[in-house]
Amino acid sequence: MSAIDDLTGELARLPGIGRKTALRLAFHLLKAPSDDAQRLARAIVAVRERVRPCEVCGNLTEVTPCAICTSTRRDGTTVCVVEEASDIMAIERTGEYRGMYHVLGGRLSPLDGVGPSELNVEPLVRRVGGGVVQEVVLATNPSVEGEATAMYLRKLIGPLGVRVTRIARGLPVGGDLEYADGVTIAEALTHRREM
Repeated sequence: MSAIDDLTGELARLPGIGRKTALRLAFHLLKAPSDDAQRLARAIVAVRERVRPCEVCGNLTEVTPCAICTSTRRDGTTVCVVEEASDIMAIERTGEYRGMYHVLGGRLSPLDGVGPSELNVEPLVRRVGGGVVQEVVLATNPSVEGEATAMYLRKLIGPLGVRVTRIARGLPVGGDLEYADGVTIAEALTHRREM
């Protein structure tokens, strides 16, 4: 196998990148100045070495606790629960939410072997039970697995005496927060409902 085939194969493993796009990217890197390829390689290595989950919320960060968890301008009484750290970026782009976050690291999916113990649930329960949090916004994706995760968390958190809300519909069923536009996410947050 050639180096081009190796690179194309690795690029094709990235989400949303098919074989044709991977081949196009490989040839782009070959035509680009050597410095460009070196910068890309260094950036990939740096992100793998320096970025890790925040010890409080699970967001990806170079410094833990992350900037959101240490911000004095954020509302510590509200925690928005998301599936992945990329969902935080999508919500932050709206400028509508000023609370804290909690990243689950996935969603319940028994068929894929993902149960509650594979998710970042215990730290969430401890945060909510600590007495500061007054509302938990469940912002899991509107898929079957996302809805099941939201219902599981509702049953788990509800007895702790906090308000549990769910982001409103408006996001397409089966869609991901990461790919939704800011207006849609803002509307979903603004019109969240009790569970």
